[in-house]
Amino acid sequence: MPARRTYRRFAHKGANFRICCGCFAAVTEEIVRRRAVLEAYIEAHADFAASLGPVGVAADAPDVARRMARAAEAVGVGPMAAVAGTMAQLAAEAGIRAGADEAIVENGGDVFLICRKAVVVGLYAGGSALGGQLAFAVEPAETPLAVCSSSGRMGHSLSLGDCDLATVVARDGSLADAAATRAANLVAAPDDIDAALARIAAIEGVSGVLLVRGDRVGLAGRLPPLVRSREPDLLLKVTRDPRTR
Repeated sequence: MPARRTYRRFAHKGANFRICCGCFAAVTEEIVRRRAVLEAYIEAHADFAASLGPVGVAADAPDVARRMARAAEAVGVGPMAAVAGTMAQLAAEAGIRAGADEAIVENGGDVFLICRKAVVVGLYAGGSALGGQLAFAVEPAETPLAVCSSSGRMGHSLSLGDCDLATVVARDGSLADAAATRAANLVAAPDDIDAALARIAAIEGVSGVLLVRGDRVGLAGRLPPLVRSREPDLLLKVTRDPRTR
């Protein structure tokens, strides 16, 4: 029987991570390093953090800022909408570079996976009718892969919509995170789902999108197979902000 994966928690500057990687120290050191680089950049470029729309960056800007800006430009949101997915990907890649054969990093609902055996990624839709019933079954051949989520009803991040759950799947963590934010912004009622699906699925680089509003679920693009979540301790594993409603 395959060994059960072990996940460890890590918190830094208000960000909460859940990490499965044999090179845990390399992952956490990358998070701390990249966060410091980003903070230094923001200190000199305040509009990068404040803008709700795309912000241009110079070619010599740090990699973390360029990744976020590129995703924001593709989606039409502010760069900070991509921060969690970007950090998750950079941290996972650091674990692999350090010699790990797998790296799974969740950053407050945004997951980046590089794995050698199947992973079930739970999708938490809060107080909607579906709650914690949904999950994706991700096969190793589909990774590296980002599964990023946003919501107008959970967490402290700014959302302009009222979506229970917007989840975007892409190869690029920055893009998946930014697109999930945009998707959640577009859904204020169940009738908004179809138009939002079409808009997000049309973004180059987005593999697929799932939206939940009340008892309505919409899917578009190429997503991992949906399975029923059978995790008995799901709520203990949701790294949602305590201010969630």
